[in-house]
Amino acid sequence: MAAGKGMRIVVTGGAGFVGSHAAELFASSGWDVTVLDNLSRRAIPGFGVNTRLYNWNHLSKVKHVRLVRGSVLNRQLLARLVRDADAVVHTAGQVAVTTSLEQPEHDFNTNMRGTFNVLEACRKAGRGPSLVFCSTNKVYGENVNTIPVRLDTFRYEFDDSRYARGIPEDFEVDRCKHSPYGASKLSADLYVQEYGLTYGLRTGCFRMSCIYGDRQFGNEDQGWVAHFVISAMLGRPVTIYGDGKQVRDLLFVDDVAKAYKAFIDSKVKSDVFNVGGGQGNTISLLELLNLLDKRHGLRMPVGYGPWRNSDQKVYISDISKAGKVLGWKPEVDAATGISRLLEWARGAMSGARNSRK
Repeated sequence: MAAGKGMRIVVTGGAGFVGSHAAELFASSGWDVTVLDNLSRRAIPGFGVNTRLYNWNHLSKVKHVRLVRGSVLNRQLLARLVRDADAVVHTAGQVAVTTSLEQPEHDFNTNMRGTFNVLEACRKAGRGPSLVFCSTNKVYGENVNTIPVRLDTFRYEFDDSRYARGIPEDFEVDRCKHSPYGASKLSADLYVQEYGLTYGLRTGCFRMSCIYGDRQFGNEDQGWVAHFVISAMLGRPVTIYGDGKQVRDLLFVDDVAKAYKAFIDSKVKSDVFNVGGGQGNTISLLELLNLLDKRHGLRMPVGYGPWRNSDQKVYISDISKAGKVLGWKPEVDAATGISRLLEWARGAMSGARNSRK
């Protein structure tokens, strides 16, 4: 599908972190973008920024973007919005493992039922829109922890040459614990694949690793890189669950939006992709603390708690398939991306303070 002027796309959860960047990218390419969002984000005390409306207000100034307040649980609204769309990027969802443990029904309804509603709207739509689904590395669950690891000074590393490039898309998802969040996202992931195979929809499941960047309102439950950066700016203590040597591959948000567009612009029918920073952009929690201290002069009080449910000691995406099939690769390295996140956070906090004067 060629992208360009006159093409129409719906971004669910489009006033969120990932969704707003996807909406902005497509709008800049001439697409007519409809953003659907229920504006239900958690506030960050002391940051001074209205987290519910920040990206909504940002997008209100972007050409070719139309804002619609509503939920993916509203089937009639979804059907109207998707009816004449050429593509849908489905980013709306419940995003925190901890919330899924405390409110599993809410997690199921948002992630599974919401995705089903999006799929049905796409199936019945006139133009047969392409669908990008934001899945997660949590679909692999605690099977990732069966891979032997070795302990370095500040990090764990896989100690199995089969995973030198990270976790591939055919890694086992069965017979392990996932958390309700991982299970709801895996169920939705499978449904998206099935609608591609059974009904002929063009579907791309993007199993995302650690996405970070500007306009991210991280907290203790999700968005840990932004949570650490904002907490350091505020001099607020953070709690590390486990020993802090857990490793993730970081992917800057602009790069994941480009991955979505690469799929929609391609001739790929339906597929599953692991997307993250890959082996070249890995970091542990302790290494991020050291980076903030040494490079940016930011320190914060740090406490430790027990390992959290279904945490993976190491998760690194094998991104070779996305490179081969979509011609995509990360462009922003971790050190640069963290600097850009910090620059935005400082500007956002300063702007919030000035607006109150």
